[in-house]
Amino acid sequence: MAPGIPAAMERPHFIGIGGAGMSGIAKILAQRGAKVAGSDAKESDTAAALRALGATVHIGHAAGNLADDASCVVVSSAIRPDNPELVRAAELSVPVVHRSDALASLMGGLRAIAVAGTHGKTTTTSMLAVALSGLGLDPSYAIGGDLDGPGTNATHGEGEIFVAEADESDRSFQKYDPEVAIVLNVELDHHANYASMDEIYESFEAFTAKIVPGGTLVVSADQPGAVELTGRLRDRSGLNVVTYGEAESADVRVHRITPRGMTSEVTILLNGKYLTFTVSVPGRHFALNAVAALASGVALGIPAHNLASALGTYTGVKRRLQLKGEAAGVQVIDSYAHHPTEMAADLEAMRGAASDARLLVVFQPHLFSRTQELGTEMGRALALADASVVLDIYPAREDPIPGITSDLIIDAARAAGADVTAVHDKAAVPGVVAGMAKPGDLVLTMGAGDVTDLGPRILDHLSS
Repeated sequence: MAPGIPAAMERPHFIGIGGAGMSGIAKILAQRGAKVAGSDAKESDTAAALRALGATVHIGHAAGNLADDASCVVVSSAIRPDNPELVRAAELSVPVVHRSDALASLMGGLRAIAVAGTHGKTTTTSMLAVALSGLGLDPSYAIGGDLDGPGTNATHGEGEIFVAEADESDRSFQKYDPEVAIVLNVELDHHANYASMDEIYESFEAFTAKIVPGGTLVVSADQPGAVELTGRLRDRSGLNVVTYGEAESADVRVHRITPRGMTSEVTILLNGKYLTFTVSVPGRHFALNAVAALASGVALGIPAHNLASALGTYTGVKRRLQLKGEAAGVQVIDSYAHHPTEMAADLEAMRGAASDARLLVVFQPHLFSRTQELGTEMGRALALADASVVLDIYPAREDPIPGITSDLIIDAARAAGADVTAVHDKAAVPGVVAGMAKPGDLVLTMGAGDVTDLGPRILDHLSS
């Protein structure tokens, strides 16, 4: 067995290898010397990147894709039981490993930082990966999105630190044993898996219970759900709790956030001393993510002033307010936001960066269950834009829910005074937006589905 490859992961087969979480684990294993194979529904840049690392990637799912000598099959919660490769694995008695267990095994023996929260995980994990790399610490990392800098979502480093995005959606983050855990916020989401806020809190409590004895929880002092979680953990022994935020009581207190166009200047009070640094992405929420990243690094013993300088080199992650281009005087920006809190935060950030420019949004709702529970709040968030185009719901892993459509969002948005246009044909959106946009406007494509594909097409229409 090659060094650094966990037992039973020498010849893994990934079903859905092109996914953000799955591809990251596959890349790290390939870099460690494993014989990686897998399949995905369609060709992609991610598939090409995996092949460049020596992985075998099949397009389409078929029983024959699974090699007879596969040591395990790695799946995510999105893989259905009738997937032909999963059925074939059962016939061959090949062990099935959940994505979270595979990731946990990669962290073994390393100093892990696990980044959790309903929003902001990808950005905060990315900030840490960039900062630690910039300091020469050569961390391993697994992120739910591609960095603008290194251009990848995961890498195997030779250093002792492993930074990982910890997904609460299916409770899989309870598999990790981090030395430092970050909780950015706690809100109700993932309605197919959680029926109430109590269940959410219980899940986050189970996650924090896995922090190694003497380890540290870095948690928001501002966000109500995070504050409630902190209160529930107050009597837990063997756990260091470090709060951060704008609250007076925060251990790492944000003294000031100064917007400067598409960047922010942040001043914090840490151990009685003020420290100022630049965050090269816009918005208060990104500035707070950077403070959480800094606090977690300090918990590992890294000097704060070094981390502050290194965080200034972070330039973003794909789909997190990513500038796609400019044409005819119109900038097109892409946002992954799909929960009302994320939507409002990104829209407010762009408002701050846009000055007097008009803000036009192309929003694609993600999941029927999320729209059913939060559609009204999504519509209210869209009222922060000057005008919006709303697409049909992107189903992802879900079957339709009778009566749940984008109309729920559109009606709520109009009730809140928003200017909203419903477009059911995705192919028609670029023409509609090009007809709406004027020089100086900002266009924001928003959602967790395939709405991101529309940015280049909108730019083409604007150019012509």
